[in-house]
Amino acid sequence: VTVVDNFSTGRRDNLDAAVRGAGESASNLKIVEGDLRDASLIKEVMREGITHVLHQAALPSVQRSVEDPESSHAVNATATLALLEQARQCGVKRFVYAASSSAYGDTPTLPKLEAMTPIPLSPYAASKLAGEHYCRIYHQLFGLETIALRYFNIFGPRQDPTSDYAAVVPRFVQSALAGKAPCIFGDGNQSRDFTYIDNAVDANLKACEAPVRSAGKVYNVACGASATLLDLIRMLESILGKSITPVHEAQRAGDVKHSLASIDEARQGLGYEPRIDLEEGMRRTVAWFGT
Repeated sequence: VTVVDNFSTGRRDNLDAAVRGAGESASNLKIVEGDLRDASLIKEVMREGITHVLHQAALPSVQRSVEDPESSHAVNATATLALLEQARQCGVKRFVYAASSSAYGDTPTLPKLEAMTPIPLSPYAASKLAGEHYCRIYHQLFGLETIALRYFNIFGPRQDPTSDYAAVVPRFVQSALAGKAPCIFGDGNQSRDFTYIDNAVDANLKACEAPVRSAGKVYNVACGASATLLDLIRMLESILGKSITPVHEAQRAGDVKHSLASIDEARQGLGYEPRIDLEEGMRRTVAWFGT
């Protein structure tokens, strides 16, 4: 297994923990620090003999993409195309791409179905959607088995709450544990299909083993249930046994109001079934941040 990361948003010690936990099999793990915009790096790591690619790398955050659209496109779209081309040349069997539910935009129809016309609202969403299209094209034109997984608000342990672009769950959890007021952009009634990280891992593993007929397609990865940001606050109150009063700031540009996934296609095409619901995921996340 070869891991490539420039650690712009992740932390190397998270991988160090994985190596320690792998025991004897850790010798089979190679960590390469580098940027996927580097063509020479891609050629180095995408060598013959690589059978599966799990492409999780991206420059996340809608807000970051509004501030710097070109970087979002270069990392999320251009680098994805370069990886696909190298995968084709090296005879990779299966290419699994981390897509994004942001591709749907803010259309009022719920739940979100993969057959809906995407209407991205931000450079981030547009760049991730471009990666999806390249995956589909490489399957249709070149026979590369690609599967795109549209993640819906993945959260869990090790998620960085300190970044300016941090996801809402780690920010809420860290603030609540510290006795501080969590910040909500908008009225807090915006809803999301929050998905615990273990579910996303399961989806990736199932995508690697799914039948050939499932290739060339896009699948929602979620729980099929939504909760508002205010629901998250109430859930944290229950888990921690204390009252939490958030502060509100103006809604951010490019943010989607409501999001809810249909996961029927993932069930049928991948055999995917979420194992960890939102409340259990929140409990596990709070427990990790509280240690």
